[in-house]
Amino acid sequence: MLTVLKTGPELLVQDLGRPGHASVGVSPSGALDTRALRAANRLVGNTESAAGLELLLGGAVLEFDDDAVVALTGAVGELAVSGRGKERYRPFRVEAGQRLEIGVATSGLRYYLAVAGGIMAEPLMGSAATDVLSGMGPARLQDGDVLRVGPAVPASEAPWLPVPHPPAGTVAVRLQPGPRLDWFAADTRQRLALGDWSVSADSNRVGLRLLGRPLQRVVERELPSEGMVTGAVQVPPSGLPTVFLADHPLTGGYPVPAVVAPADLPLLAQARPGQRIRFHWAG
Repeated sequence: MLTVLKTGPELLVQDLGRPGHASVGVSPSGALDTRALRAANRLVGNTESAAGLELLLGGAVLEFDDDAVVALTGAVGELAVSGRGKERYRPFRVEAGQRLEIGVATSGLRYYLAVAGGIMAEPLMGSAATDVLSGMGPARLQDGDVLRVGPAVPASEAPWLPVPHPPAGTVAVRLQPGPRLDWFAADTRQRLALGDWSVSADSNRVGLRLLGRPLQRVVERELPSEGMVTGAVQVPPSGLPTVFLADHPLTGGYPVPAVVAPADLPLLAQARPGQRIRFHWAG
């Protein structure tokens, strides 16, 4: 077991989510940076779908009741066990009674912590992921919460993994045409690709809100609610796009001129408020 002494701004249990349930009104949820969670699990010998912890920005302190092997991926920042520095993207041992301290991220936005054996939480529709919009899954972790860890599977030597660094400058993201591109001015493709977009501080796991020059609609009639996918670029009356992330609503009444390529969504998971986003059209 381990005890949460400090959560930081937001500490959540996340796995790879519960995709495939849109027909019954359930969003996919799960880790926003799936690549980082998969890597952390691989490093400690878990299956890639095992539940771990997603930490926003940093500042968490965890105390371990038992010896454990852990790995931290995602954002860049200081990491220490009882005052001794550790490296990201490398498995390391935490002994019973020791504290793991995760510093404030200097690059990127979300850390992912895997513990050998995985975090044990009551599954809902096959997943232990926390959905902050619907409230499904485990509640946001609070100071003093105690988490159970599953039995670790003996693993061979941990695989070598590259150590990615979240982009500190402009984040380049590919777009595909959306179902309502024709509801916008003829130059919308160019304005999305050439616009000076930046991440709003109002962004969260539901959506990445963008600041920049508003997009112009040419069809002004009401749009009946229609299905939304992760990565949909929805444009409300303000003209400022929102990119739907893992906890997004499954329907929406604002038009979608574009959709972010699924492979690039982990980049947006690490984009910080104020960071620039550069779109370009795939293909």
